[in-house]
Formats: sequence, C-alpha cells, structure tokens
Amino acid sequence: MNILVIGSGGREHAICRNFAKSPKVTRLYCANGNAGIAAIAECVPISPDAISELAAFAQEAKIDLTFVGGETPLALGIVDEFEARGLRIVGPGKQATRLESSKSFAKDFMARHGIPTARYAVAHSPGFAVAELESGNFGSEATPVVVKADGLAAGKGVVMAPNRAEAIMAINDLAELVGMAAAATIVLEECLIGKEVSLLMFADGEDFYLMPPTRDHKRIGENDTGPNTGGMGTFTDASLLSSEDMETIVAQIVRPTLHGCSREGFPFRGILFLGLMMTAEGPKLLEYNVRFGDPETQSILVRLETDLVDICEAVLSGRLGKIRVNWRPGSSACVVMAAAGYPMTPQTGDVINGLDRAKGVVGVEVFHAGTARSGTDIITAGGRVLGIAATGKDLETALTAAYAGVDQIEFAGMQVRRDIGGTAKKADPA
Repeated sequence: MNILVIGSGGREHAICRNFAKSPKVTRLYCANGNAGIAAIAECVPISPDAISELAAFAQEAKIDLTFVGGETPLALGIVDEFEARGLRIVGPGKQATRLESSKSFAKDFMARHGIPTARYAVAHSPGFAVAELESGNFGSEATPVVVKADGLAAGKGVVMAPNRAEAIMAINDLAELVGMAAAATIVLEECLIGKEVSLLMFADGEDFYLMPPTRDHKRIGENDTGPNTGGMGTFTDASLLSSEDMETIVAQIVRPTLHGCSREGFPFRGILFLGLMMTAEGPKLLEYNVRFGDPETQSILVRLETDLVDICEAVLSGRLGKIRVNWRPGSSACVVMAAAGYPMTPQTGDVINGLDRAKGVVGVEVFHAGTARSGTDIITAGGRVLGIAATGKDLETALTAAYAGVDQIEFAGMQVRRDIGGTAKKADPA
C-alpha cells in the first residue's frame, strides 16, 4: 500500500513511525514532514492546508490511504474533497469537524444530547462577553472563569482566569493572542475542579475502540505556571481512570456523542479526542478534538501493538467492532523539548546535538516536531522542537527513560519541564 500522512509535527512523526512498521506499507509519504520524518518517509513539499494540491498528489502517486494529522486541513474540508475524488482518507468530514473548529457548536451539541459539561455562555463580541461576566451569571468578582476562543487556536485559545478582572483582560487580549477569526465568538465557562484526563478513540461511525487514557501538561512552566502551550508533555497510566470511571464515560459521553453525530447527519469516522474533567459530581466533558492530539499521540502510539493499517481499514469499512486493538502493557511518557521564546516567538536555527545518543537509550523514541536539516546538521525550526517518548512497566520507569533521553540532547535556550507525570493524581481547575 502507498500511504500519505498529512502534517509536519511530532504527532505526524509518531503516526509515520507506526505506518513504517507495517509490512503492508510499500511507500510512505508525508506532506510536508520534517527532518525526523524524512528518515522514514518521503517528504512532499505541499502545505497541509493546500487541499487541492494534496488531492492531486494522492491521485498521481496512487495513494491507497491518507491519514490526516492536524485540525486545520480537516476544518478546511480535506476529507470531503478526497472522498469526492474517490480517494480513501481517515478523518471526519467538515460537518463533524465543527466539534473542534467551533467551541460554541460543540457546547450546544453537548447540551442537545445531554452530555455532562460545564455551564457556559456564548458571546458574539468581546463587549457581550464582558457584559455577561458583569451580569453576575458566572458568580462574584472573585469567581474563576474559563475564557475560550470559539475557533481553532493551536491549543492556545483557552485562558483560565482566577477572577472576573483577569477574565475581562483575557477577553480583550484574545484576538491578539489567537487572531480575529478564532476570537470572533467567545465561550465563557464555569471553572471545574477535578483531575483532567484525555481519552481518545478510534471510531467508525458506530463502533469505537478506546486508547489508553492520557494527561497533557499545557503550561510552559513547572508546577503548571506560565502561559498555555500546545503541550509540554504527556503520559499514559492506568491510575488516570478506574474501570468504573471508564464505564461512566462510555455511557454518559462516548455513546451519546457518537449517537448524536449519527442523528445529526454526520456519523463520526476517525479519531475522536475527549478532554475530560473528573469532578466530584462525575466526569464532565471540557472539549472535543477530532484528531490525534500532540503530544498525546507520541505517548499513546508507542504502546500500540496492532498494525495501524488494519485499524484504518476497519474504520473506513465500518468493521472496527470485528477487530481487536492491542496495547503494550504498562505506562508511557513523552517529554517535549521546546525552543527559547516559545510559546510566543520561538528562536529557530540552532543546531541540535545528541540525537543519536538519545536514540541509544533503551526504550526511548525520539520524535521530531519543529526541526529542519541544514547541511549535515539538524536545527530548530519551530516552537516545540522534539518529543522524547518512552515506555515502561510503570510510569516511573517510563519517565526515567524519557528524561534519560532528554539529558542526551542539547540546543541553545531549550525549555523542558522536569515535572511531567508528577501530576498523575493532582486535582486541577480548568
């Protein structure tokens, strides 16, 4: 089979790695890839948002299966375009992608289908959002409030304001932070308290397969300080969700979501990501993503034992309920190494040393994100530069290996959180 992966980050490197292990894959392409992906796939110089060019390439290269990594091409309708040309592609169509591309649509969807979530309000201008807060509908001036940009914002469109004054500041700053288009509509939410967990699944429109639960660390600084990022590290571990928790989530969130998508005319096929808060009242849904997360993918896919090609074929043919998806037992972790200046203006062009030494650490996988090749050197080319992932019999073992890999690598100004996994049982507001 000829496989095409769309994207250029650490998530796509992990996806390519799994496809590259399959004996069913003849040729593997990635558009547009990075320096690490280039070692296992043929990188195609087409932007992930150039939908028509990608479709034309897929036809010309006789691509048997395309896998979409990120949210932007999905929101632009890449799946609809490919399917209209008779091309096989894994991912939800443009209608289903609204679960991620519009937070207001997602919250209204949750309300329509009785899915437990935070109390919310939708404002179509900063002025209306401020008026909603000042009305007292979200508590007193000292009450924490979550402010969200409605549109896609690369993981940076959510501000957890500790009080009304800072929430108003966040509202007024949102457009500058994520762009006018993403912040044209603003969602306000009550601040939930509990343990934050992400749960991803493969879905074929009717059946689903859950992946190991994972937790991301969004803030740039240790002890969850500083601004939000796209994610500074993740881990998978059985302690995140009990079997009773999983049963409740499936009954109250997973099945109502998939049934709701079908009833509204867009059966969900692809990867569905649930951002959850485990509160004292039970699990509540914070948000949907309609694709693999980054860096969640890196810590999840290092545990996948089933051929990813077989899973994709089952998703596309509606046979997911007829196959078995197996995961390596134990735990895993991924630690992100970011450039100086991230998440604002990252410093690029710095030489990365020690990649081969890191690869030599037992159990470690090095995933490239913002990297490029300059002559014989690998250099930084983005905010999140590398993801160092590892598996282990338990979380401590996986984290020890991942940080051993991190310690082999050097580049100017690198930022690394040293507390990934230390929040496994910590309660957080969100």
